[in-house]
Amino acid sequence: MAYPRRNGTVYSVLILVCIVGFWLFENFYTPATYSYNDESSSINEFPKKLLPSSTTGEIVNHSYFSLSYNEPFEQAEWVAYVLDKKHLTYDDRKRPYFIEDPFVSTKSADYRNYKGSGYDQGHLVPAGDRRFSLQAYNETFYTSNISPQDREFNAGIWNDLEQQTRRWAKKYGTLYVYTGGVLESGLEEIGQEDVDVPDSFYKIIARRKGDKIYSIAFLMENKPQFVPLRNFVVSVDDIEKITGIDFFSELPENKQSAFESSKNTTGWKF
Repeated sequence: MAYPRRNGTVYSVLILVCIVGFWLFENFYTPATYSYNDESSSINEFPKKLLPSSTTGEIVNHSYFSLSYNEPFEQAEWVAYVLDKKHLTYDDRKRPYFIEDPFVSTKSADYRNYKGSGYDQGHLVPAGDRRFSLQAYNETFYTSNISPQDREFNAGIWNDLEQQTRRWAKKYGTLYVYTGGVLESGLEEIGQEDVDVPDSFYKIIARRKGDKIYSIAFLMENKPQFVPLRNFVVSVDDIEKITGIDFFSELPENKQSAFESSKNTTGWKF
């Protein structure tokens, strides 16, 4: 008569072990990294003196882009990368899974936070800009490189801006690109980790011509937009004020003032 009781105890223990194991997997498992392969030439080309300031101190340098992660908002406050015309290839790449960024000390948000939210997993560094290398392409699928975006916004005006940025890279050569959501209090949150949904996104693009720096900045609300890109041009100063980020802090003040306050589109052909 004791056998059924013993079997019941064993089953209960096994169920408990499975529950604990699943919880540990969900909370402490760190996925494989996309950041190592056999490419000996994998280097981050972004000049350190052009990196923005970080409000958190959590700067991560991947092989082909850098970011500043903001843990309370569960996303990057900025990403920075070089886009050169030589990067613009049409290599066919298999879309990988989104995985957590193993180089973020606090662990970047799980992609499952986005499921059922109604928002896209919006790339900050576009995967389409990194087709020239398998590693460069895969790195854009770290969850530290995504932010919740309205689907029509992501597929519409935001995609238009990414396409325009590629056209400028083809025309002008090397560009320095900065992108992020405006992270502020009171935002909508999604998922178990409370990933914040930015109300707006920015993109700053800079290029050098001799000793002169040309920049153009955009600020767009995270909703469907149906007006030309020119309507979203702002100054770099405007973006610095709403984000608290200094984008060209290592440059002399006179060089910064020469282009940061301007909303002029001179030097950028649409």
